Amino acid sequence: MSVKLRNKHITGVFVLLVGLFGVLSCSKDDDLPITGEEEIPFAFRQPVFFPKAVESAIDPKTGLPSNPLTKTGVELGRRLFYDPILSANKQVSCASCHHQSKGFSDGVAITTAGVSGKPLERHSPTLINLAWTDKGLFWDGGSTNLESQAFGPLTHADEMGMYLPVLVERLRADATYVELFHKAFGELPSEHRTAMALSQFQRMLISADAPYDLYRRGEQLDALSADQLRGLNLVRQKCGSCHAGELFTDNDFHNNGIDDDFSDGSHEGIYWGRYRITYSPLDLGAFKTPTLRNVMVSAPYMHDGRFKTIDEVLNHYRFDIKDTPVTASVLYQNNDRVGIPMTDKEVEDIKSFLNALTDETFLKNREFSSPFK
Repeated sequence: MSVKLRNKHITGVFVLLVGLFGVLSCSKDDDLPITGEEEIPFAFRQPVFFPKAVESAIDPKTGLPSNPLTKTGVELGRRLFYDPILSANKQVSCASCHHQSKGFSDGVAITTAGVSGKPLERHSPTLINLAWTDKGLFWDGGSTNLESQAFGPLTHADEMGMYLPVLVERLRADATYVELFHKAFGELPSEHRTAMALSQFQRMLISADAPYDLYRRGEQLDALSADQLRGLNLVRQKCGSCHAGELFTDNDFHNNGIDDDFSDGSHEGIYWGRYRITYSPLDLGAFKTPTLRNVMVSAPYMHDGRFKTIDEVLNHYRFDIKDTPVTASVLYQNNDRVGIPMTDKEVEDIKSFLNALTDETFLKNREFSSPFK
């Protein structure tokens, strides 16, 4: 299972895009006067018991927020998220692969919804509580913040396939967008302001009103059944090392034993997981821990969507974890052998609790839905 280290910097595209974002964010060539209306801050919701959110990207030079939330910025980001004008063929929007009813995933293992019609290499992740994601985005953490992350799907040939100068030209030719960008940023539309607006909207996708939350906050003490309460304790005991805290994720990267062969370095090492970013052998096959919130409506599962049902996921952890030198140590719960012991009854209790993490308010919130309907 050894992998020959390569000198090729396989994450160069993301580094370049992050650099582009940093340079462009300092440009003032298109500045227009900003009125008091555009500076109205957005009332960010910090749920009880949640850790402190990361409400904005941070300027590395000043340590200050570089993209503070505003009402007009969030509204612009919502419109852009649902508008296929951002894709080369004007047929694909961010929402093409991120459906609100599925926790902003898409319900398929590997999508072909991009402009090329070709299958992508990874499963579309959920977009839930991203304001608390502080260890990198994408399945391998290849982007440091939402602002830089936006350029990945925007420019990828098989996703939205957009040439950024064309994007700017389109937006500036649209009177509605000219007005909305002016209200939000006091500038004409630009690629970096587009990324900033998209990021503001996505930071507002907060899920914290599931039955579990009503119980946790003491608002409805009977919100969880006896089975679900047992399931909650089992999740904390058996799964809590990675699916931790109120977010039900540590936002970190782990090898969960679904593979034992990491020799495939094709597609710029996309099958290597976190290793393709860090080049640390300990990160081979490590992928980001997804949240368990809304997990019962966001199948299929894993970075490649290989498991169609939650039963397949639980069976993997019970019986099928691959024992490798890089398998996460927290998965050795079976008398120091690999595996997480669970009885059939415990599995049913866990599934019952996972249903209590389905947040219907989040899944149906009109503020998160398409403004074009």
